[in-house]
Amino acid sequence: MTFLKTLLCAVLYTVVILSATPGTAMARDIALRAGDMRKLVFHENPQAVPDVPFWDESGQDITLDRYKGKVVLLNFWATWCAPCRHEMPALNALQQEIGSDAFQVVTIATGRNPPPAIARFFAKESINALPKYRDPKQALARGMAVFGLPMTVILNRDGQEIARLRGAAEWFTPEAINLMRAVIGAER
Repeated sequence: MTFLKTLLCAVLYTVVILSATPGTAMARDIALRAGDMRKLVFHENPQAVPDVPFWDESGQDITLDRYKGKVVLLNFWATWCAPCRHEMPALNALQQEIGSDAFQVVTIATGRNPPPAIARFFAKESINALPKYRDPKQALARGMAVFGLPMTVILNRDGQEIARLRGAAEWFTPEAINLMRAVIGAER
């Protein structure tokens, strides 16, 4: 039985690795896919994103349409998620470094994340460049097949998903910055 489980795991691992082959020439560039950025999976074709509202800091409905025209690094996180909390300062630094009319880091706390807890965490970690968006009923997260946290999705200027990274990553490294600059440049 153990041999069969091992064989099954090996087969599944191989399928996952082969299906994770990036679909764009830029994504295949090994120099740009170093460090944690090796976990970023580019899709063969852009994928539609549901037009599902989430809440801004004041509790008003907004959608990702607000960011059309920009490349968006969309991060789903939660206040109770240790890996999520760990990567937020780096996401803040990434936004401060390369945020522009062409690029935006958008963070959405999904599930139960009371606004005071988000505010305390942002204040404690000096996170001042990221939005305090919430998806309390996980409607957007479910619509985008976010089944674990953290989850980071890259959207093109048309608001379509072009890549996805499951789990935490170091977003403020030369590799991540260079990769995001290449994506922004490719999306012009």
